[in-house]
Amino acid sequence: MNRRLARLLVGLYPRGWRARYGDEFEALLLDRPGGLEAVANVFWAAFCEHIFPTQGGAMHREAVSFGSVMKQPSAYLPLAMSVTALALVLLHVARYGAMHEVDEGPTAHLWQLLMVLQAPVIVVFAVKWLRRAPRQALLVLAQHVGAALASVGAVFFFNLG
Repeated sequence: MNRRLARLLVGLYPRGWRARYGDEFEALLLDRPGGLEAVANVFWAAFCEHIFPTQGGAMHREAVSFGSVMKQPSAYLPLAMSVTALALVLLHVARYGAMHEVDEGPTAHLWQLLMVLQAPVIVVFAVKWLRRAPRQALLVLAQHVGAALASVGAVFFFNLG
């Protein structure tokens, strides 16, 4: 593998990882043939290192990764609720068509419950995690907002509201 590609691939890893392992890994990459499979493997490993950082050695610290924050119920439940609400809207449109009804029916009531009940869970998550791991918590909250907007957007797109 050429030096420029090896340096580029090492640069995909987080700063702390590069400081500890970067020189050794670059030397390893230079000694090995650099096919497409090797490049894809390094891309995947760098992506995983950002989500689940290496523990142990000089890297050991009380770091909180995005993956560890997403494992918290208060992080994934609101996301699941928004996705379920979106699925309800899409299934309703697939089955009955996109028509505005006078009586909302059970699908609309379930959608409303899912959207409203996730708010307190999101508040609990924000209070607990914004202070501990602000960057990761903001990424999770951005996912919550995106999922909620997708569900609300589907309701307005199909003129069901």
